[in-house]
Amino acid sequence: MLCWGLAPLFGKLGLYNVNPVTALTIRTIIAGSIVMGWLIGTRGFHHFLEVPPLFWLFISIEAILATLLGDLAYFAALKKGNINDVTLVLSCSPIVTMLLSYFFLGEVVAGYQIIGVALITAGLICISMN
Repeated sequence: MLCWGLAPLFGKLGLYNVNPVTALTIRTIIAGSIVMGWLIGTRGFHHFLEVPPLFWLFISIEAILATLLGDLAYFAALKKGNINDVTLVLSCSPIVTMLLSYFFLGEVVAGYQIIGVALITAGLICISMN
């Protein structure tokens, strides 16, 4: 929570005179380098050979949706918009995930989760009335 709360502040500052695609590329290189170093440091590199092809497909789609398209849209919105509005819209992602996981994966949705979705939606509506 703290990391996701702090990150947009630094993202907004970093995007001041930088194109969102450039910023996303730099961020991805830094994150990828750290994760690769971690993988090599823990001697876990051999696990790449054990990953089934279908997993590669699913993780590739996730990477394109979240890391490429989602983060690029987030950076573009962060550069042009109010940081508070951008992060509030970003908070809608659990609603989308919950609905899609229910319909496509058959995940169980509990009553308290529906209440949470309703509260998030109500909050976003209140904020958008500004």
